[in-house]
Amino acid sequence: MGPYSTAVPSKWGERWGEAGAHAPVPPRRQVHINRAETLNAPSLHWRDDVRVAVRAHLREFIARQCSSDLSAARVDVAGDILSGFLDSGKCVRSTFMYLGWLCGAGHDDSALRASASLEFLHAFALMQDDVMDESTLRRGRPAAHVQFSRWHSDRALAGSSTRFGESAAVLLGDLCLVWAGKMLRESGIGADALARVWSRYDDMRIELAIGQFADLVNDAHAFPTLDEVLDVLRRKSGNYTVRRPLEIGAAMSGCPPAVVQALGDYGAAIGEAFQLRDDLLGVCGSSTLTGKSVGTDLAAQKATSVVVAAHQLAGSQFRSQLAELMSSPRLSPGDIERWRSLIIASGAVQRIEQIIDERLDLALNRLDAVEIPEAARTALHDMAVVCTARAA
Repeated sequence: MGPYSTAVPSKWGERWGEAGAHAPVPPRRQVHINRAETLNAPSLHWRDDVRVAVRAHLREFIARQCSSDLSAARVDVAGDILSGFLDSGKCVRSTFMYLGWLCGAGHDDSALRASASLEFLHAFALMQDDVMDESTLRRGRPAAHVQFSRWHSDRALAGSSTRFGESAAVLLGDLCLVWAGKMLRESGIGADALARVWSRYDDMRIELAIGQFADLVNDAHAFPTLDEVLDVLRRKSGNYTVRRPLEIGAAMSGCPPAVVQALGDYGAAIGEAFQLRDDLLGVCGSSTLTGKSVGTDLAAQKATSVVVAAHQLAGSQFRSQLAELMSSPRLSPGDIERWRSLIIASGAVQRIEQIIDERLDLALNRLDAVEIPEAARTALHDMAVVCTARAA
């Protein structure tokens, strides 16, 4: 066990059985799933258990480490912003890392604590992403840089409140990056298991940063192809959301290379589908559903998958209008709404939905071709549907 301990609901541990219990490999098949039924299935209750446990570990670490660190910054709102940020997430990445662990070992509180550390890494990415995208909302509340800006303004401090807010959010994000590694190291996982993690952990962080660089120049003005956009999507978010957390957890538990590879293949496909769903919600969703500003990508003229698919699929008349919007030096709210209507009329939404379904089938077939514990397989099936539907 690590230097501190958080009680995990007993029913969470009981659901996973004995370490190393494996089920026979089911036959390879084409997958057809009723998403509505799956999203309401009783089996998904385990997700609530793991979220409760992850958040408990995060609160413990914040109280033990982050609060004392932040006291020296003399920005009293920082702790509240951090706590609110971490306590409102879906814990997707930490869940996938722990499921990777369960593919090779039984329930372990230290492994769950190690997995929870990814929530700090995610907080780092989102805080800085919101600054870069000038997004004002995150998880249904003001983004971190907006809250910092208001704190500065309320105190009538010298200088620009906007600049202060952005700088403070970047710095808090930097701290989250450090705390993520510290929480992982101090999780209580043994040295041999941790040694199997670090190279993959480094790869994940490098991919995330390089993907963000690529996203900065991922401009609709350049009219990239859908394949080029999907490549950026994988590097920026897809791998870091599902593939790498799964691989890290599986490597940590000592899974054979063939299992780690299969989980990586599953994760690459689901991670890509997850981000494709996010692109669709950015056009057709609402801030109530997504918890962040909708239409930001269109306003920034980003070449998201749905934007590029619309340009490729549209007829000549629509394509010229889309090209005009993609390259216009300034867009009004009316322009953005017209762009949204053109995207929907082009058939791009249906095309991206088709790709999402293809990735889901690919992922589940790859998962079903490898020998892992049945409880972990069922949970990964559940998570695949949840991530591609993004409705829970």
